[in-house]
Amino acid sequence: MPTAKIESRASVLGHPLHPALIHFPIAALVMLVASDVAFVVTGDAFWARASYWLACVGVGFGVLSGIAGSIDLFTVRRIRKLVTAWAHGILAVMMLSLAAFNLMLRWEDAAVNIWPWGIYMSFLTLGLIKITGFLGAQLVYEYGVGVDVKEATQRDVRP
Repeated sequence: MPTAKIESRASVLGHPLHPALIHFPIAALVMLVASDVAFVVTGDAFWARASYWLACVGVGFGVLSGIAGSIDLFTVRRIRKLVTAWAHGILAVMMLSLAAFNLMLRWEDAAVNIWPWGIYMSFLTLGLIKITGFLGAQLVYEYGVGVDVKEATQRDVRP
């Protein structure tokens, strides 16, 4: 268990931005898989349009979240020293690149490239989300990145 807080430089009122923003692209890109599958099963153009907009939200918020995470990675020495942080960052860039490519496949026509390449990219992105999320959780729970460790341990101790 870490003993000292690793502060975020990309924060608002002491609250780190990266962990606050990351939920939006994760939710959008996970739902992208579901809407792609729904399109393939039903052939309904609604699901193709939903997939397009989910890809837009996933990439857009992924870029914002990535900027906040990069600020922390490059400007906080204790984070920069963690191999887990570099692995998390590199995999996140790979994942965001796949999501952007997936969006490009849908740019002209939301439905034409969903089968097979769009759905394949969606599932591949989902796999990278799982690995990247695991490493991000490890940064928080094992290394205390962005968490006030003393306050959390004092509050959780019951007599």
